[in-house]
Amino acid sequence: MGIRRPLSGRGEREMADELIKAAEETAGVVARLKRRMIDDAMPLWSTVGWDPVAGGFIDRLHRDGTADAAAPRRVFVQARQIYCYAKAAQMGWYPEGRAIALKGLEHLLARAKAPDGRPGYVHRLTPEGAVMDGRRDAYDHAFILFALATVYALDKDAQVRAEIDALLAFLDGHLRSPHGGVHEGLPVSLPRRQNPHMHLFEAMIACFDATHDLSFQNRAGEFFALFLANLYDKQKHVLSEYFEEDWSKIEPVSVEPGHQAEWVWLLKGFERITGCPTGQRRAELLATALRYRDEATGCLIDEGDATGNIRRSTRRLWPQTEIAKAWIAQAESGEAGAADEARAALVRLERHYLSHPVRGGWYDQFDRDGKSLVDTIPASSFYHVLCAVTEAEQVLDG
Repeated sequence: MGIRRPLSGRGEREMADELIKAAEETAGVVARLKRRMIDDAMPLWSTVGWDPVAGGFIDRLHRDGTADAAAPRRVFVQARQIYCYAKAAQMGWYPEGRAIALKGLEHLLARAKAPDGRPGYVHRLTPEGAVMDGRRDAYDHAFILFALATVYALDKDAQVRAEIDALLAFLDGHLRSPHGGVHEGLPVSLPRRQNPHMHLFEAMIACFDATHDLSFQNRAGEFFALFLANLYDKQKHVLSEYFEEDWSKIEPVSVEPGHQAEWVWLLKGFERITGCPTGQRRAELLATALRYRDEATGCLIDEGDATGNIRRSTRRLWPQTEIAKAWIAQAESGEAGAADEARAALVRLERHYLSHPVRGGWYDQFDRDGKSLVDTIPASSFYHVLCAVTEAEQVLDG
């Protein structure tokens, strides 16, 4: 055996410098992401990302940062952008966000709410603002409700509250399923998905925070009960995605680790507004989500199966924001090491997805080799990124 030589002084210094640099990168990540939101993303998506002719938010940008004005306008994206600007105004990050959110809401109500004379909001608009798809989609309505709650939190405007109540009446009168939860939309279709229910749960929590109306605790409680009874497998600790009308699972079960992580954060929010303990389920969901990671980057992959195998090794942006929020929720609960894990997740988000040549833009999806799979910059990701950064500031740096 040869004698092991000590590292040269230069090698030791380089290692020490790298460790210091990594520690600084992690320690400062929340502040850097906040500045990125305020200085880059907010101005980009309210100027290039707004249609000055027809009104409304642009659905996506080309990879060079110019507007894809010909892309159809998904209504849930309009709602998400309204949320982003209202939230940034609420946080004191971007005071002009209030006017932008109100302008977006005015456009949404004028173009997407019952333009064909039937109740509810349509699914998709043409770039000119005409109805392209008149379906009433439950997922869309969850985000419209979420946006309305966030706008209402700014001014407590009675008209906005009336829109919240009208949307709730539509959910109760038209979308409720006799088997529990809501239909996918109108016309009714299968499979049923956990995803709209997760975001309606999120919207009810946001409505309670905005109004302090106890009825929203009860509504959130209905979705929590649905989660425990039908969506979540308490033996396998797996959240199922697709169901028949009667909530029987569609096999083989699809597992999206990003949704597992998202429920961790939502359950913490439910615990906060109700006092109902959720720690056991949060720990289970997080442990399952962490089984589905890309070895090279540590990022969550897009889909696995119920036994822990990876089904799709691609990795989108949004699961990375949700695993950060899951760790933030655990840090808020005092779990040892969770804050460090949250910051590490945010560093991965910053390094792999937000390092786009367009300032305020992002990469949406990579393959297992790290090749970008989406040429455009979708507006839909803004909600995920902003939510993660606002949560991080409030909990990690608050």
